[in-house]
Amino acid sequence: MSQASVLAMDRVAWSRGRVGMACLIFGESTFFSVFVVAYLFYLGKSATGPQPGDVLEFPWLATVCLLSSSVSAGLAVAALARAETLRASAYLAVTVGLGSAFIAATAQEWSGLIHGYGLTIGTNLFGTTFYSLVGFHAAHVILGLLMLSLVLALTLGGRVRAEHAERVEMVTWYWHFVDAVWIVVLTTVYVVGV
Repeated sequence: MSQASVLAMDRVAWSRGRVGMACLIFGESTFFSVFVVAYLFYLGKSATGPQPGDVLEFPWLATVCLLSSSVSAGLAVAALARAETLRASAYLAVTVGLGSAFIAATAQEWSGLIHGYGLTIGTNLFGTTFYSLVGFHAAHVILGLLMLSLVLALTLGGRVRAEHAERVEMVTWYWHFVDAVWIVVLTTVYVVGV
């Protein structure tokens, strides 16, 4: 391999966008870690109100939707890199749809917890830590959906082309991060916590 190609690979691997997104993901990971530790620390310490095992059901459908959306996001970047903008748009639309289904399932779960069990953020320690952790994740999903929707709109409008694939990839890095965090949240809240 020539020295020029090694230098070119270094430029791609360490572009400002990649470094910036990696730093953002690292910083956000520390925030999520605090919420996870707080949830685990206070688990079982609520003296009143419903406990996790009494009210939580494993969110199968929401999980399948969110994790599947990482696949379609990756396919969108690959299609865009091949200058297949129509196909990239379709994959982005699928990603946004699956992410929206996840948020709808989360809203439905919260509605059931609030109206069916009276569990709010002020009910007990479980309610406080549950809504803080799951809500922080949901806020990140919504932010990711806004970014992906913007990319989709720009792609459909002809503003995003193959030469923008790396920038779109950075948006999908954030989306993959949100999916990976969901695995941690899911394990903490719906497996360990129940």
